[in-house]
Amino acid sequence: MALPVSPLAPKTYVAPPAIAGVRFATAEAGIRYKGRTDVLLAVFDPGTVVAGVLTRSLCPSAAIDWCRQNLGGGTARALVVNSGNANAFTGLKGIESVKLTADIAAKAVGCEASEIFLASTGVIGEPLDATKFDGVLQNLTGQLTAEPWMEPARAIMTTDTFPKLAEATIDIDGTTTSIAGIAKGSGMIAPDMATMLSFVFTDAPVAADVLQALLAKHNRTSFNAITVDSDTSTSDTLLAFATGKAGIDPIASLDDPRAEIFGEALNDVLFDLAMQVVRDGEGATKFVAVNVTGATSDDSAAKIARAIADSPLVKTAIAGEDANWGRIVMAVGKAGQPADRDRLTIAFGEHVLARNGQRAPDYSEDAATAYMKGEELSISVDIGLGEGSATVYTCDLTHGYIDINGSYRS
Repeated sequence: MALPVSPLAPKTYVAPPAIAGVRFATAEAGIRYKGRTDVLLAVFDPGTVVAGVLTRSLCPSAAIDWCRQNLGGGTARALVVNSGNANAFTGLKGIESVKLTADIAAKAVGCEASEIFLASTGVIGEPLDATKFDGVLQNLTGQLTAEPWMEPARAIMTTDTFPKLAEATIDIDGTTTSIAGIAKGSGMIAPDMATMLSFVFTDAPVAADVLQALLAKHNRTSFNAITVDSDTSTSDTLLAFATGKAGIDPIASLDDPRAEIFGEALNDVLFDLAMQVVRDGEGATKFVAVNVTGATSDDSAAKIARAIADSPLVKTAIAGEDANWGRIVMAVGKAGQPADRDRLTIAFGEHVLARNGQRAPDYSEDAATAYMKGEELSISVDIGLGEGSATVYTCDLTHGYIDINGSYRS
C-alpha cells in the first residue's frame, strides 16, 4: 500500500537535463513489489569514469562488496539498481547473485562484468533471485533514453514517499556542463559515508581520482551530515559517473581551478538530494537543522550535533512541538565531548532558551512554543569552549515511524 506523501516533500520537482553519454530505462521485474518499476538500468558511453563512497557497515551487502572490488578500475559502462531486496546477509547466494546480475548486464550492454556497478535496496536477509534480470536487462537495452529522470528516481524507491532528483548547470571554459542526480532514502538513515542509494551523473571530463576526491569531500557536508533514525544501512551507496562528453579540456588535477568550480556544483546536487532524504524521513512532520558552535573542534561539534539529532527524546519533543531545552542539555552531556554546563547557550530559532548554564532571563515559553509549530526548525547550541562548528540535519520522530517499520516485511 502506497504511503501518503511526506508533508515536507518539495512542492515542485526539478527537471534534470539529459547528460550526454548517459541513457537509462526501467522495468518491473517483480522482485518484491507488484505493479511498479523496481529495476533501473543506466548505460554509459565508453570512456565513462566512476567514483564512489560506500557504507562502513561491517555487514555490507553483496552489491557493496562488488562495487568496492571494481571501483579501483575507475571505469564504468552500466549501473543496475533494484529495489525491494537488499541482497544483504545472504551468504554465498548473495555473491552468486551479484555475479550473475553483472554477467547478464555485461552481455546485454556488451562490456566486461567488471565495468558493471550494482546497487540493491530493500529487505535484508532474503536471497535475491538474479534470474529475474535475465531477459529484462536485454529488453531494457532497446528502450534506453536520455530523459526524463523521474522514472529512474521512482524505480529505486522503497518506503520513500516521493522521488528525489537534483541538478546543476555550470559554465566551464564557456561551455555548459551539467550534473544530474537521483537518490532514495527514508529510513535506516544515519549514513557513515553516503545515503541509502544515490547516483550522480555528469558530462564533465573529470579524472577518476579527482572525481573520487571531490565526491568524498562534499559527501561529508551532505549525506554524512544527515540522520533520520541513527541507523546505518548495509547498502549505503553513492556513485558518481563522468562521461567526459562536455567539450572542454579534462579536469585532471585538484590544482586545476576548474576542479573547485565543478566541486561546488557537485556539492549543490549532493546537498539537495541529502536534504530531500531528511524531508522524506519515515513518519516525519518536521525538518530540523541542529547547529553546534563553540566546540573544541569541528569533529567534536559534529559528534555533539549528531547526539542531539539522534536522540529519541529530542526528536519526540520536536514532534510534540515541545520547546524542551532540557533534552538538548541531556544530549550534549551524553555526547562524550568536551562541554561545560555553565557555558552553554541554547536557542530554538531566534528564541534563546538557556544562557550560561541556566534558563535565559528573557525566555518566553509562549514564543518558543509558537515557534515549534513550524515545519522547518533550527536548534542552535553554543558550547562556549572553542571555534569548532558543525550542522547535522534531521527530522522528528512520530508514531508514523513505528507504523512503517513495525510492518516493513509483512
